[in-house]
Amino acid sequence: MTDSVKGPASYFPSIEKKYGRPVAEWKDLIRSSPLTRHGELVTWLKTEHALGHGHANALVAHTLAEDNGR
Repeated sequence: MTDSVKGPASYFPSIEKKYGRPVAEWKDLIRSSPLTRHGELVTWLKTEHALGHGHANALVAHTLAEDNGR
């Protein structure tokens, strides 16, 4: 039996389909931003890149967790 993807990563297929960019590209954008706080990054993705709140939140949470070694 295959384990289903849970948490923020469960949004990734719909993010790629809806916004036409691979998740790796979104993560690179987040990492290149001068912003560092979760809420600021979510707001930036929503206002500058027209992402929905849930998608922006999932990308930021996953990226920050990766960068913090979690």
